[in-house]
Amino acid sequence: MRYRDLFNGTLLYYPYVLRLLVLFSLPIGVFAQAAFTIDQVMSAPFASSLVASPTGAKLAWLLDEQGRHNVWVAEAPLFQAHKVTDFNSDDGQEIGDLTWSKDGQSLFFTRGGELENGGENPNPGLLPARPDQSIWTVQLNGAPSHKLTEGRSPAVSPAGDLVTFIRGGQLFTMTLSGQSVKEAVREAGSVTGLRWSPNGKSLAFTNTRKDHSFVGLYAPEQQTVRYLDPSTDLDSEPVWSPDGRRLAFLRIPSDTRGSLHAPERTAEPWSIRVANAGETRSKQVFRASPGMGSAFHGIVSDDQLHWVGDGIVFPYEKTGWCHLFRVNLDINGAAVELTPGEGEVEHVEQAANGGTLFYSSNIGDIDRRHLWKNDGSSSATPKQITSGQAIEWNPAPLADGSGLGYLASGYNSRAHAVVQAGNNRPAILAAETIPSGFPATQLVRPEPVAITAADGLVLHGQLFIPQSPGPHPALAFFHGGSRRQMLLGFHYMAYYSNAYAMNQYLASRGYVVLSVNYRSGIGYGLNFREALQYGPGGGSEFNDVIGAGLYLKSRPDVDGKRIGVWGGSYGGYLTALALARASDLFHAGVDFHGVHDWSSFLADSVHSGDPAQQQAFHEAARLAFDSSPLASIRTWRSPVLLIHGDDDRNVPFSQTVVLADALRKQQVPFEELIFPNEIHDFLLHRHWLEAYKATADFFDRKLAHPGG
Repeated sequence: MRYRDLFNGTLLYYPYVLRLLVLFSLPIGVFAQAAFTIDQVMSAPFASSLVASPTGAKLAWLLDEQGRHNVWVAEAPLFQAHKVTDFNSDDGQEIGDLTWSKDGQSLFFTRGGELENGGENPNPGLLPARPDQSIWTVQLNGAPSHKLTEGRSPAVSPAGDLVTFIRGGQLFTMTLSGQSVKEAVREAGSVTGLRWSPNGKSLAFTNTRKDHSFVGLYAPEQQTVRYLDPSTDLDSEPVWSPDGRRLAFLRIPSDTRGSLHAPERTAEPWSIRVANAGETRSKQVFRASPGMGSAFHGIVSDDQLHWVGDGIVFPYEKTGWCHLFRVNLDINGAAVELTPGEGEVEHVEQAANGGTLFYSSNIGDIDRRHLWKNDGSSSATPKQITSGQAIEWNPAPLADGSGLGYLASGYNSRAHAVVQAGNNRPAILAAETIPSGFPATQLVRPEPVAITAADGLVLHGQLFIPQSPGPHPALAFFHGGSRRQMLLGFHYMAYYSNAYAMNQYLASRGYVVLSVNYRSGIGYGLNFREALQYGPGGGSEFNDVIGAGLYLKSRPDVDGKRIGVWGGSYGGYLTALALARASDLFHAGVDFHGVHDWSSFLADSVHSGDPAQQQAFHEAARLAFDSSPLASIRTWRSPVLLIHGDDDRNVPFSQTVVLADALRKQQVPFEELIFPNEIHDFLLHRHWLEAYKATADFFDRKLAHPGG
């Protein structure tokens, strides 16, 4: 399970940059014609989901070229990248769940639907027939890809003769050619995390049932299901030992408090349990200590637990940072830290032979990601693989051990696939897909800055300074999440890669842009992420909003009467909060699908008639509302542009409907850009372009002159 939602810095490694040799200087004048368009800075493809084949030396990944989603492949020895699917429309149909066949000769993937959240398939392209979510396959012999059946999350058996997948939350099976589709498991709740045993005799999965979850085992030959050591807790993340004789899984104690965005610095400790194959009961082999790290925090990986020899490697925040630890099964409970340092471990992948672990981390470079490796033994010493001003993530070790694939970006290069084979230098894959109009040499290198929040907390940010003379108007940008961190380059998530491109575009138009990594985000440790009184618990991030505005106002190159604010989702919440509480500091804003009334998310949280629990709920609801922009609507004076898709499954569209009504009653000037059938993370590239053009136009009109 993946927990949700580069450029090395040297021209030697990235020769395509050499074709653009001369920096383009912006014309003088704050709102002179920009050096490039938003279409150009958004034109470079975005690479994601890099996976190595189970045999040999092949890599496959997804490439989004201006809304056209396709699968690409490269293999040794030349690693000449080529596209193996042919989807040529910006139709809003995402691709995900990229999976190799066991012989490495074909790929399976899911196309359509909202891959992150499931539910009814979205139709932002307003197609006459609503698209479905289906499993596709493509051979590497040049044959065209084709649809197999409706569903998602294909998992190929070790024998290569059976594919399990999920449809409607239930487990299904079919042959590799898509024949003999049948439902294998019909159970309460929903099924996720399909994991075949090495011998293909059993399939482990997680069965989530609202307030608890089980680890289930399906035997295809017998067509039977059993549950492993069921409890009232949340069991998940099953992973088989390499010999298939044991199965490890996580057990996280259930929490029925129903709190919303309350800081979780501690919890009832989680544990790791192991069962022998064929047995029903399990044994606890590790339990987190009370205090720091007792609340489980995951990594970005297909598996949260990794078998290495006779031990298990897992993420643990014992030190206040998310690091990898190892527990030896012959020494019950004795955990050894493998990745010391100040920073987080994030993207983790294990070598095909079950040994070395490759991972990304910001240890030593807090606002970037670099790659490291560790052999996973108790005495292992981490070895850094990449460094410099690039950002690297998604390691994909080649199955034959001959090299490493990974994804990379830089301050002027969007996410792309890279391979380091043998002693060769890293090589960019599919560099020819970067359009000649992409303005690589015209982008500014963001500066790392430290700002002080209103309550004294020191924050990190990235500052984009225009190349034109000032004084400039300025914008504070707040990312979504809030469990995100903006970096000193193009982001590894598409949504935030787009936002980074927009900040570059705004800088090219003469704005000083400050991208703020506010409290409750990731990258700076447990206590920063689990901020006190954050969100609906008090809106403590408003201290960071004020700190950002005052920082911009204090700069000699900024016109303090022309400061705006923008952001999406959680950043939309902070944008609205800034305008509602500090219109004297922030003179205009653009709010993408923000939260405007936290209390509405508590409507279904009462499960008991107990008076004390009812009282606690009402107090939480009052605090949540007081932490919301709507609570301060009477002091909101600055104009705002509201942007939202009405099929949003993350932040209900009603949040913007209610805000628009309140603004109208307060006679606050506002504009709207509404996308029918669009979801939270816009599926259509053209909607991103339309939204960003509207944003730039709005700020140009509102901040062109003092009081404009």
